[in-house]
Amino acid sequence: MRYSPESLEAFVQTVSSGSFSAAARYLGKSQSTISAAVARLEDDMGFLLFERSGRQPVLTEEGLRALARVKDILAASRRLDDLAIRLSRGIEPRLTLAISDVWPADHHEVLLHRFADRFQDIEFECMVAEDDDVLDLLQTGRAHLGVVREQPALSPELEARRLQVLVKMGIYIHHQHPLAAETSLTGPRLKQVRQLRLNTWIRPAENKAEGQSWSASSYLLLLDMAEQGFGWSTLPCWMVRQFGRGVLQELHLAGWQQESRMDVIWSTRHPPGPAGYWMIDQLCQQKD
Repeated sequence: MRYSPESLEAFVQTVSSGSFSAAARYLGKSQSTISAAVARLEDDMGFLLFERSGRQPVLTEEGLRALARVKDILAASRRLDDLAIRLSRGIEPRLTLAISDVWPADHHEVLLHRFADRFQDIEFECMVAEDDDVLDLLQTGRAHLGVVREQPALSPELEARRLQVLVKMGIYIHHQHPLAAETSLTGPRLKQVRQLRLNTWIRPAENKAEGQSWSASSYLLLLDMAEQGFGWSTLPCWMVRQFGRGVLQELHLAGWQQESRMDVIWSTRHPPGPAGYWMIDQLCQQKD
């Protein structure tokens, strides 16, 4: 059965306002119109929504049970109206963000809360990738936006905006590893110990390390491997603090810690829509 939106709205507003006359004033209609709309809804449902014996209408038990469902229907209708408006303005139905593990999680969480409040009907996908993998996802159209460390070179079809957040990278190893006890550490000494290095799916051959190494495609995996004692790794400092288990020790080597600049990147061949550009602006406004 299909119920009149006007009748549903008249019912909910009468409950909220406390009377037919107050609902009429709020909705800008006559009292007789509101009363008739509620009466039609009662006829459609087959039971009374209000007891009318007193000066003010009082919800019946059936009306009280129906109220929550009617509110759900009206809320769903408003969401549909909002979706229609957004789509008519060209707002994309789906947005995919490829994000580096280097990007601090607290910044990401703030962004997603704002996005969820503003674009409730857009399907959102978040992928974790690094460096060349992010660029490939953008160039193939698999992702609309990428948040990644500053890249040495970009294809002409890729555009980038610099973010205001600097991320720090450090060298870490299990605190019980013999290397952790050495007070004067050099690069050649570090190369004698297995490196846990970042690798990408796109160009793994270009990421070879000197000496023995294990590799993984994400910093979270490298963090876990380092905590298992398999070697040393370059890791985002925020990640060690937030997700580490307190077993890693930072190694002090000349030139470390290092700061990394971050960019948000997108493809001009597969550009984002209004929601994507809104996200770009939000990312660029975030600060340390």
